[in-house]
Amino acid sequence: MTIDAKNIDYKALNDAIRAADGACTVSGCLGQRFMAAGMSDKTVTITGIPGNALGAYLNGATIEVMGNAQDAVGDTMNDGTIVIHGNIGDAAGYAMRGGRIFVKGDAGYRAGIHMKAYREKQPVMVIGGKCGSFLGEYQAGGTIIVLGLTADNKPIVGNYPSTGMHGGKMFLRSGCAGIRFPKQVTAAKATDSDLQEIRGYIKEFCSHFGYDEHGILNSEFTLVTPDSKNPYQQMYVAN
Repeated sequence: MTIDAKNIDYKALNDAIRAADGACTVSGCLGQRFMAAGMSDKTVTITGIPGNALGAYLNGATIEVMGNAQDAVGDTMNDGTIVIHGNIGDAAGYAMRGGRIFVKGDAGYRAGIHMKAYREKQPVMVIGGKCGSFLGEYQAGGTIIVLGLTADNKPIVGNYPSTGMHGGKMFLRSGCAGIRFPKQVTAAKATDSDLQEIRGYIKEFCSHFGYDEHGILNSEFTLVTPDSKNPYQQMYVAN
């Protein structure tokens, strides 16, 4: 089923998605917010550009965007998968507590802010390009992976990554020279055992976007984890 989003507001559009039997395609999306919010049993493919809070409170559905998306992708999502074939705006994965977000391109500021985990819920976000400042701010759980495939020898994250981080893990592929981390985290070369934890996520990322998983995994990664002895010192500065 194909839904033409032209001239439809977000409420009517979500009603049409809910009424679809299983899978649907939304064409001509023009910035409608809250698309597929809270949905659990749908597979939604989107052309055009969805607005803020795509997949907010997602509870098991699959969303695939064939281009860019705006701010707050996966806001507080609980389960499911979001795949973005372009770039995303700020605050992606805000407070997400489960599910997976895969982004082919770049992410804006504060990706993964307040990401958390609980028991079997282990959220994962994989960014293929680079990220803006405050990546993983207040991260409390889950895994953030940044591959820097579009970085062109520039830092793959902006200023103040991991600010206030007190749980979870962050894996940064190469390009970490010159990145200043706050004192409450430890940044060290990832071991082979560490990389085993993310092998499946990298494989899934590559299956969505056509990259070579072996080439990516053969790169050097930096693993960032919180220092439990010093969890909040220098919360907003990196020196």
